[in-house]
Amino acid sequence: MLERISGEQIREVKQMNMNKMLKQAQKMQKKMIAMQKELEEKTVESTSGGGAVRAVANGRKELVTLEIAPEVVEGDDLEMLQDLIISAVNGALRRAEEMISEEMKKATGGFNLPPGFF
Repeated sequence: MLERISGEQIREVKQMNMNKMLKQAQKMQKKMIAMQKELEEKTVESTSGGGAVRAVANGRKELVTLEIAPEVVEGDDLEMLQDLIISAVNGALRRAEEMISEEMKKATGGFNLPPGFF
């Protein structure tokens, strides 16, 4: 025999589901905040010119270290040096973005959030 469900019972079930979703969202938010703090301490690096230029970026996508081998500075080819620096810095920033993306996937269980969501 089927029992009739009242409108009030349906509202209670919907409210319970909403509360459960809110708790899950709060848990995910706490996890992501902790992950962001952890990422701020992590670094990635990139080199160019066979290691002549080395750039290190952090999880905030900030350049924290730039090393240039002395022999590269001694030459007269300023344009080549500039290209090597740009290449190393852009590589480090790309790697920082990849690191952030991977950590976000771990924190959200693979749930894709829009870019810049956190």
